[in-house]
Amino acid sequence: MSVRVEREEPIALLVLDRPERLNALDTAGLRALLEAIRGLAADESIRVVILTGAGDRAFAAGADIGEMVAKSPGEALAFAELGQAVCRAIEEAPQPYIAAVNGYALGGGCELALACDIRLASERAVFAQPEVTLGIPPGWGGSQRLPRVVPPGVARELLYTGRHLGAEEALRIGLVNAVYPAGELLERARELAQQIAANGPIAVRLTKQAVRIGLEHGLAAGLAYERQVFAHAFTTDDQREGMRAFLEKRKPLFRGR
Repeated sequence: MSVRVEREEPIALLVLDRPERLNALDTAGLRALLEAIRGLAADESIRVVILTGAGDRAFAAGADIGEMVAKSPGEALAFAELGQAVCRAIEEAPQPYIAAVNGYALGGGCELALACDIRLASERAVFAQPEVTLGIPPGWGGSQRLPRVVPPGVARELLYTGRHLGAEEALRIGLVNAVYPAGELLERARELAQQIAANGPIAVRLTKQAVRIGLEHGLAAGLAYERQVFAHAFTTDDQREGMRAFLEKRKPLFRGR
């Protein structure tokens, strides 16, 4: 798989580019994706990242089963570690990630979407964690993230049966934030990304990390971190610009410092 990065500052479009294989994720593709995520994380000109798949059939149809079928247990462990590293890099990236799911998001593709901050779907999107139908459990975080996104009982049903669900059901259970016609999906994702990017970039990044810490370490740890970053924000030019703009009834011009 190749991975394509299109910069539309302050937004980046990160594209899984293997449409002839429904953007299935192999080892080389995962390594390229991890490198791209880390590169964007270091780019302060990028405030929001949209993750999507090339073509109109798939976001990512999962891990490449042709590559997986003959793996030894040790090779399978390394493959799981790499997939989890990619998902973790998305969660730990300073920028919010919006998944624009334009078709199949199965197995590893669904796990990538789950690692993103916000999920938007086209009306043709299909989600599943079908690993049990292949005789394996999820390996890139599906068993952990899905029950944190949708009700645990619903997550268990999806994980234990491997069944597919369409965009409207995904919206109903809270797996996605919104569903749009296929031709509007990227436009809507860009609109949302612009709305986020218009806010103070330091504040958005600190807020993302506060949410993550609270979800992972509990309420007390999240509140303690929130207090610290709230105070830290008052050392920034963005805080002064934002509050002065409010008092002066104008739009703020945030510079990320």
